[in-house]
Amino acid sequence: MSGLLEGFRQWLTEEGRAPKTIESYIGDIKGFQQYLREKSSDESQPLSRFSFVRYKQLLLDKDFAVTTINKKVNSLKVYNDFLQKKGIVDENYIQLKKDQVKIASGSEHMVTALSGEEVERLLFYLEEQTKVSCRNKLIAYILLYTGIRVTELVNIKLADIDALTSSLTVRGKGGKVREISLRRQDVLQLIKQYQQGERVQSRYRESEYLLVSQRSEKMHRDAVRDWLAKVSKDVGFKLHPHLFRHTFATRLLRKGVDLTTVSKLTGHSTVNMTAKFYIQTTREEKQDAVEKLYKKFMEGCRMVRKWNP
Repeated sequence: MSGLLEGFRQWLTEEGRAPKTIESYIGDIKGFQQYLREKSSDESQPLSRFSFVRYKQLLLDKDFAVTTINKKVNSLKVYNDFLQKKGIVDENYIQLKKDQVKIASGSEHMVTALSGEEVERLLFYLEEQTKVSCRNKLIAYILLYTGIRVTELVNIKLADIDALTSSLTVRGKGGKVREISLRRQDVLQLIKQYQQGERVQSRYRESEYLLVSQRSEKMHRDAVRDWLAKVSKDVGFKLHPHLFRHTFATRLLRKGVDLTTVSKLTGHSTVNMTAKFYIQTTREEKQDAVEKLYKKFMEGCRMVRKWNP
């Protein structure tokens, strides 16, 4: 499969695709190939309608964001084009209009964020050293207290952390750079603890990246998602990287932080983008509002009966 991947990379280069676009495609196809390996799939069949549909369902089951799933579908469509042009497969298995996940036109964007109780339960779980490594605890803390994307997380370099100013430099979409405060002492303490402990023992301790894995000098974003999926079973609610991002932004807005500041911290291209995602109230808040309204209505009815027996 690695030979196909290199062939795909070369083909994309010849097609004039931008380097960052190529890396995005390659990353998505690596994830798909990993899925095939885990399923002990026939390597002579690098792509089929069956394997694509099952992989897409897995992404849906893991609660990947719709935009993330559609990006992967698009990457697999381009990969399908490559395989077809090289005569490796005979069919066009993927049709974007048919296979991309659709959101009903005019439907309200529903933001899901962790409740205060869920955050507390997660934090207590992260204290269990027999279940959670220092690196993984650090992953959860950075996601929860910075709101960065999972791709931005795995791309953090040691040089991006400034302990003197307690800040983190983040490279976001389109190469945009933003600075996020790391004034929470527990986050800084964890970074220091990880660097002086687990990371020193790694064979990739010389890596320029903060988070290393057992297999490479840079942790893969899918490994983060897989770990959060396992934690979900223990804590009793679903976790995925974007949920932490939603929680970060939602909590800031609830505390009265202005929209412009939240937009800068989350790395959105415009304030309107932030508004689109986070101005909506959560399902729990809406239910709360309905219940309060109902209680007021019932109290009013009781008062009417009291004065008009």
